[in-house]
Amino acid sequence: MVAWLGLTVLAALAGDTLPAPRWLLVHLFLLGAATSAILIWSEHFTVTLLHARPPDPRWSAARLGTANAGTAAVLAGAALGPWWAAASGAAVIVAVVVWHTAVLVRMRRRALPGPFAHVVPWYVAAGAALAAGGLLGGLLIARVVPGGAHERLHAAHAAVNVLGWIGLAVLGTLFTLWPTVLRTKVSALTRQASRTALRLAVPGLAVAVVGLLLGWRWVAAAGLALYAAAAAVALAPLVETLRRRRPTTPAGWTLAAGVAWFEVALVADLVMVAVRPAAQAGRALETLLPLVLAGFVAQTLLGSLGHLLPAIAGGGPARLKRNAALLERGWRVRLAAANLAVPLVVLPMPGPLRLLGWALLIGSVTAFVVLALAVVLGPVLAGRPAVPGIAGVLLGCVLTAAAVVVAVQDVPGTTAPGTTAPAAAGMSGAVSGAARTVEVTLSGMRIRPGTIEAPPGTRLTLRVTNRDGQRHDLRLSTGQSTPMLDPGRSATIVLDMPATAVDGWCTVVGHRVAGMSMRVLPAASAGSAGTASTAQAAHDQQMSGHDMNASTGRLDLTAPMSAGWKPYDATLKPAPGGTDHQVEIRATEAELEVAPGVRQRVWTFNGTVPGPVLRGRVGDVFTVTFVNDAAMGHGLDFHAGALAPDRPMRTIQPGERLTYRFRADFAGAWLYHCSTMPMSQHIANGMYGAVIVDPPDLPRVDREYVLVQGELYLGEPGGQAQVDKIVQGRPDGWMFNGTASGYDHAPLEAKAGERVRIWAVAAGPSDGTSLHVVGAPYDTVYKEGAYMLKKGGPGGAQALDLAPAQGGFVELRFPEPGTYPIVDHDMRHAEAGAHGVFRVSAP
Repeated sequence: MVAWLGLTVLAALAGDTLPAPRWLLVHLFLLGAATSAILIWSEHFTVTLLHARPPDPRWSAARLGTANAGTAAVLAGAALGPWWAAASGAAVIVAVVVWHTAVLVRMRRRALPGPFAHVVPWYVAAGAALAAGGLLGGLLIARVVPGGAHERLHAAHAAVNVLGWIGLAVLGTLFTLWPTVLRTKVSALTRQASRTALRLAVPGLAVAVVGLLLGWRWVAAAGLALYAAAAAVALAPLVETLRRRRPTTPAGWTLAAGVAWFEVALVADLVMVAVRPAAQAGRALETLLPLVLAGFVAQTLLGSLGHLLPAIAGGGPARLKRNAALLERGWRVRLAAANLAVPLVVLPMPGPLRLLGWALLIGSVTAFVVLALAVVLGPVLAGRPAVPGIAGVLLGCVLTAAAVVVAVQDVPGTTAPGTTAPAAAGMSGAVSGAARTVEVTLSGMRIRPGTIEAPPGTRLTLRVTNRDGQRHDLRLSTGQSTPMLDPGRSATIVLDMPATAVDGWCTVVGHRVAGMSMRVLPAASAGSAGTASTAQAAHDQQMSGHDMNASTGRLDLTAPMSAGWKPYDATLKPAPGGTDHQVEIRATEAELEVAPGVRQRVWTFNGTVPGPVLRGRVGDVFTVTFVNDAAMGHGLDFHAGALAPDRPMRTIQPGERLTYRFRADFAGAWLYHCSTMPMSQHIANGMYGAVIVDPPDLPRVDREYVLVQGELYLGEPGGQAQVDKIVQGRPDGWMFNGTASGYDHAPLEAKAGERVRIWAVAAGPSDGTSLHVVGAPYDTVYKEGAYMLKKGGPGGAQALDLAPAQGGFVELRFPEPGTYPIVDHDMRHAEAGAHGVFRVSAP
């Protein structure tokens, strides 16, 4: 536990130098330190309170070690990949907790009836909550949930873990730990309060989690109200005990502070869920996370450790007193610093005060970790542990706070909503006193102005406004950043201009490499803006050198497809009857097989690449309900419609929907695609499809197929390495209907003598196609709304050439049974996946 606390402190000090700094900090603390504490103490208290036979210590150690290994796998897998390593770690933790809970249940059943048996059901309920939370966390890691539900899933995951796994375990423990710390008898109210509170807490938590999962704000609020009432009932005997005996030890005061902040967090969470708009209700607990971590969990954990650690360390009465005295060194200063820090990191304070709060908090935790290590490692140091004096402890707190002020650049919550602190690093000289305000706008994949000049020492206030249709933010290389800004929202950043250039960019996936960046230059360096920009681009290119294509080489298109793979159905059905067509298209993320044996996470419409094919006749009206179930903003652009793009093609955020209505006034094979910038990335990652509008009097044929050709870029969607390839036009392969060489492994069918029509659309984003069927010339060619060649004439055609976003169809007859390849006759494309076959059988 002490080791996990130490790692938490190091992660906080490292800040943005670590991958996923906020996520890593939270999970090091909650999943590492808090989970270890619950596993250890719930077993210890069950044995002690029930006078039960202890489980085999080897199995206890195995459970604890396995849980810590699972935690390490979750942390490493989620921060560095692959995702399945993190998901496997989550499964291991859930399995260990289920095993641990079964051991507690077995001990309770075998023990004689006693006055404290009511405590164990709290641990059992907490274990069930962790199992549910681990399952939700695994779903989050695996990214199997569409974006619209992702935020709700995240809210439910946080609630069931914090209020269930940690909250229920803490409340159950406090029934006996609190009077023990105060050195007084257990309240007579305890047994009844415990049973009543648990009967309220479990259904309350279940209702709250269901409400958060489904996005039902008032259901979630009702569940939280019931859970808060349960907490109040559970704390009644603690209050009664407090009236009889006041805390006299550091552990007592620290536990009291933790319990008080827990109640504050519950009330605040309930109020925020009840009053916020439904779309934002799930973010309440995330907003309160600094309060939960700093106020409740940290102080409960440190108070419990402070009471139990001297006894656990052993060494007899004399050593117990020495260890207890050691842990009490400077406790009043540490307690005051920690509780002063809580409002500073939770409330919307100015940046410097928020940073001071984190410095005080991390400093107090660091001091405790140092003292706890002295206790734990004392016997290892040959009986001569170095016991720091009070001056040393206080000096350690001060030095840690100073280190935090200098090093912390991305600790969660170090900036108040809508504002950030002045830079603390990279300063040169004192602030000159000059002040300047610059209006910065975010729109069209650009930050304007792209370059700002100011003399060193100038206090720059950047008033940042998002004038785009999707969310953006602005982050500076000094560590300051705005919140993620919804369209029309603003925030400010205050920067004391250093003597060196400061880079700025939008952190949304893919936006920086699409050109959404800026530089703030010291006035003397203004002339080097172009050079600096070029250097930055070269640096970005160098950093992206290790991409998936470089590590795997060329695609092996002769390898078998994976078991269970199903090709995109290229069969084109006739246009449905009627003139009005109602369609629902959902933006989702999926993992698909994009080449033999190669799976890739892609952005899709309705879970396929390409998206669903729409078909109608000239004059038909299409009403498309577009729902964004993805994790980022997306839009729609139907080339077949004629209408102003301002509203129907706007980007909508996860969980939102819009209605897109257009009339198909012209015949042709039309492209539709995501309209969100940068479009090259959204199209390259699979967000495209075809609309077929039949020409008048289109003759019937025996078979119709549709092929949408696209480019394949391997790597993390929106990642630097992939985006570099998209910008430079270096695909890893080319695809018909979302899979390179897919129709080599699942041939298209026809019979000799049948008339076959092949519709084609070139989705790009950068390359067109020259569609050719080996061994079967075309007698009909229709391209971009007009016949170039019709059946019955003397001429024929060998290829249908389409530029990006063009479409058409060809018709042909296969002269005899056999295998007829269909390829993009740009051989570079054909040899890298734009290849398939027709398997033609006898009539």
